[in-house]
Amino acid sequence: MASLSFSTLLKTRDYLHKYHLCSVLYTHGFVNLSFRARLSKRNFCTRFRGARHVLAKQTDAKNYASVMYASSSSSEGITKYLWTVYNETKKKTEDSIPAICKNSVNPDTIFANNEMSLGDIEIYGFDYDYTLAFYSSQLHTLIFNIARDLLIAEHNYPEGLRGYEYVPDFAVRGLHYDVQKALLMKIDAFHYIQLGTVYRGLHPVPDEEVIAMYDGIHVPLENMSDFYGKSSHGHTLKQFMDIFSLPEMTLLSCVNDFFMRHNIDYEPVHLYKDVKAAIRDVHVKGIMYRAVEADIDRYICYGEQSHAVLKKLKEDGKKMFLITNSPLDFVDRGMNFIVGKEWRDLFDVVIVQADKPGFFNDRRKPFRRVTEKGVLLWDRIHKLEKGQIYKQGNLYEFLRLTAWRGSKVLYFGDHIYSDLADLTLRHGWRTGAIIPELRQEIKIMNTEQYVHMMSWVQALTGLIETMQVHRDPASQAVVQEWVRERDNMRSQTKEIFNSQFGSLFRTYHNPTYFSRRLSRFADIYMPSVSCLLNYDFQHTFFPRRTPLQHEAPFWPNVRPADGRLDQD
Repeated sequence: MASLSFSTLLKTRDYLHKYHLCSVLYTHGFVNLSFRARLSKRNFCTRFRGARHVLAKQTDAKNYASVMYASSSSSEGITKYLWTVYNETKKKTEDSIPAICKNSVNPDTIFANNEMSLGDIEIYGFDYDYTLAFYSSQLHTLIFNIARDLLIAEHNYPEGLRGYEYVPDFAVRGLHYDVQKALLMKIDAFHYIQLGTVYRGLHPVPDEEVIAMYDGIHVPLENMSDFYGKSSHGHTLKQFMDIFSLPEMTLLSCVNDFFMRHNIDYEPVHLYKDVKAAIRDVHVKGIMYRAVEADIDRYICYGEQSHAVLKKLKEDGKKMFLITNSPLDFVDRGMNFIVGKEWRDLFDVVIVQADKPGFFNDRRKPFRRVTEKGVLLWDRIHKLEKGQIYKQGNLYEFLRLTAWRGSKVLYFGDHIYSDLADLTLRHGWRTGAIIPELRQEIKIMNTEQYVHMMSWVQALTGLIETMQVHRDPASQAVVQEWVRERDNMRSQTKEIFNSQFGSLFRTYHNPTYFSRRLSRFADIYMPSVSCLLNYDFQHTFFPRRTPLQHEAPFWPNVRPADGRLDQD
């Protein structure tokens, strides 16, 4: 076949299938893509015969003979041509891989959903857990073990559950749990279940069974989790958005697995509530807090440079505050470890046990001052003073006492609902989501294996989209073979991230429900606050203008890591 030129846009995986496939097909005179939906086999043959003379000048005798054969109206000729285009597309895709790999993404980048300038930000607010303090994976093992033992000791669950250990790579954040059916699953931004990611216990549920249970794969709005991801007021699904929820999902799955293995009849709703109560007690009763404080080097990761970020903000004259649901002793011990004993001097306001998300929308709870020894004082709070510690309260009182309002405030948190949703929707603060999983996912996406697989999936999708108009049996057999290859490739791509549930951000081609909420409630997002060290405080973050489905991608590709234009 003819040798085809490749434009600069072929270097980006976003544009690969559209521009490369158009290049292959148009060069061979196979299709006018603007009218492809109206082409019949007869149209195709007529158009292709009209392109012979152009092709004759670009191909050698052997290739030209194969093109002449394909131009016939016989099903064998068309089938042969389909595979010729397939092979040419695959070769061009493989040749483009080195160029695409050069466009790797820096894992320490701050990504923007909404344009935002740090030059406009005067006040910086922070959550504590998984925002300033990052924990080792051993903390999840600790939470799992304590909650499992509480189920046995306080909820009369079987002793055999002690045989289950925490599985670190079983679940991912953002999954939904059907409380009544005891199913853990991944749902996309359009409320569709991703088949192959529905688990009962520790084992996948067959696709046909899922379709039968839900009468398809769409989950109606009234069955989805509520605004904060909870299963309440008739909502049957619970969404797990908290990083601390990973042990809870795993424990639910392990207990379900135990009951099924031993043919024990049980009520799924009771199981969910009991596991939820056990996990809550790990926090509320202070069991986890005491364990972390007793062995802080084991559980807190020091390497996220939170101290350097806070120091840089302080030197630049920024106001800072801390609002966390964790208790004072726990926060104090952790901040002493991360920042040093002078950590309170960095913050203008410190609020503990805030009871988010209620803190952001419940006006009834007043602030209480807490002494060094944890004693709660009864005096009325007329001013939030630096160096003091406050408990509970509410955002409306916080705004009245500080006058820190609107888009000059930027608040960072890891929980998209509890930390960010109300702030952006009700109060107009700018919001930054901390997504620790992002760093590992980007590293995976930068690998040649992932680039190769996704580039070919995109190109193959373009082939299927274009060639599906040929309805003769021979052509359809070829297209269906491509569809099966695409399905297999997409399953392999999912497993690169997580064998059970895939990426946190995608359900195959669609964004996950988690991604949808992230893009709505966070102006910017990043793996950790340490990413702020890569930018000055006048930097403006711009969301990349990715084309809508009806828009043509006519702008050049820019590397998100360093802002340089791609070169040929």
